[in-house]
Amino acid sequence: MDSCVLNVQGCSTYSVGRKYNEKRLLTSSFKQFIHLNDRQHQFQKSLLPSIPKHSSVTVFAKADRQGWDFGRFLKTLYFFNGPPSPAKFFEFILEKLSSSTTSEPIKKMKNNEVILVAGATGGVGKRVVDILRKKGLPVRILVRNAEKARAMFGSDVDVIVGDITKAETLSPEYFKSVKKVINAVSVIVGPKEGDTPDRAKYNQGIRFFEPEIKGDSPEKVEYDGMRNLINAVKHGVGYRNGKLIFGFKDGMSGGLAWGALDDVVMGGVSESTFQINPNGGELDGATGIFKGRVSTANNGGFTSIRTKNFPVPLDLSAYDGLELRLKGDGCRYKLILRTSSEWDTVGYTASFDTVNGEWQNVQVQFASLRPIFRARTVKDAPPFDPSRVISLQLMYSKFEYDGKLNPTFKEGEFQLPLTSIRAYIQDPVKPRFVHVSSAGVTRPERPGLDLTKQPPAVRLNKELGYILTFKLKGEDLIRESGFPYTIIRPCALTEEPAGADLIFDQGDNITGKISREEIARMCVAALECPAALNKTFEVKSVVPFSEPFTVDPNNPPAEKDYDVYFKNLKEGITGKEDLEAPVTA
Repeated sequence: MDSCVLNVQGCSTYSVGRKYNEKRLLTSSFKQFIHLNDRQHQFQKSLLPSIPKHSSVTVFAKADRQGWDFGRFLKTLYFFNGPPSPAKFFEFILEKLSSSTTSEPIKKMKNNEVILVAGATGGVGKRVVDILRKKGLPVRILVRNAEKARAMFGSDVDVIVGDITKAETLSPEYFKSVKKVINAVSVIVGPKEGDTPDRAKYNQGIRFFEPEIKGDSPEKVEYDGMRNLINAVKHGVGYRNGKLIFGFKDGMSGGLAWGALDDVVMGGVSESTFQINPNGGELDGATGIFKGRVSTANNGGFTSIRTKNFPVPLDLSAYDGLELRLKGDGCRYKLILRTSSEWDTVGYTASFDTVNGEWQNVQVQFASLRPIFRARTVKDAPPFDPSRVISLQLMYSKFEYDGKLNPTFKEGEFQLPLTSIRAYIQDPVKPRFVHVSSAGVTRPERPGLDLTKQPPAVRLNKELGYILTFKLKGEDLIRESGFPYTIIRPCALTEEPAGADLIFDQGDNITGKISREEIARMCVAALECPAALNKTFEVKSVVPFSEPFTVDPNNPPAEKDYDVYFKNLKEGITGKEDLEAPVTA
């Protein structure tokens, strides 16, 4: 390999000693570096092209120090969007020599989990809002009419005005901090002969009037609207199986641009790289490998790989941390996330241990990240913001934080196979998208069903614009979205109070009635119940239609523990099984 020599004043006499001497020598050492950066364009045009492609630029040192590869130093700087300003870089060196550590407490991430209620002015939606506000939970409502919403809930309600049937009205900024959704939007059905302003006829139930669709069609509301809503909240709600950030598919990498960032930036000689091995992973699959050689020569002792800044920040606010699938070597590494596009800035950092020779999943919770700048905890750093992750970094270092050392550190060669980095939701996962649908959605097309014994919506599905057909299609969008969900299918809704005994069922077979208040309570409860995860079910009260249900206001029934019901439900039962089953004679 060709080589060329760059003599930088002071480096030939550099030695470890008093901080005064270190600063004096470093001052002379970097005068030429600063001069070169002041003449950056001339430097790029003259010096860099003159260096052969496979050459190294070495700074000679004293006998007790190893040569410094200045060419690799420059290559590192230019890979990560060019070098920092000379003044800032010089300040960084001097500050490192004279700085102290801190033991101040770290600022914790804020937990701003806003619950969005769509269809908040409807019969179920308004009750959901009331329950959430009484619990002191942060609520945001999505409505078409802000004036109506404020008249209903007061001027202090967090209102966003939008229409799920019109995607352009669902601006991304409306849904910042939204982590959970209760969707009570439904196509409007009303009496052909009209209704009172408070919809008295409608509230009696569809069986008591001749119905028609009012406003937008079922397809537009239940299907197109559902698709628009899912797209609007997906970054905040997240996916049950997480979000793949780096990984392999069909032998190709996930697309992150990794570059080496080693102690060469501090005058050290450690060196690393990130390579793709198409057959080095589990089951002979593809994997990335972070590998290299780490040395403490020249007061170094760390090596790392870091991604280039993402063109668009990663929004990981829906998730609780990052999970790395890797093959350990028994050493301790660091994972570093940055939320600033600056090259030299605070990194939110966590250390993790590995098991030698074993493939393992390492989970790093966002809540465990420490704000670190130049190996020191930053006491006044803002909490980590998972909604704007700019870059990722993996590091193997002699140093921990605030003067502590890595107890597993060993000089020499190392390698860490890494097959994936995935944002994850912490177990136990709870539903984050609760949808109020309707019993009967699978029945209009069910073979052999006696429609005369079915509710009006089933019999009049075609006349009502295929209302149940599109409700089912909307459900399918939720089940296919990857969201953690619950789909509640109430039988006929009434204005009766909550408190009656209930029947939960699956397969879409039951008929009956149930209170809107009961459904609202159920929606809120589902958000906090892991047993409700990915369940679709029908529900009714035990009280027949012919009998009104009342409660003594002075002695109301106790609220139900819906978890008891949710635990008896199963995933994967929707009633569509009967549609897909072959007909036998």
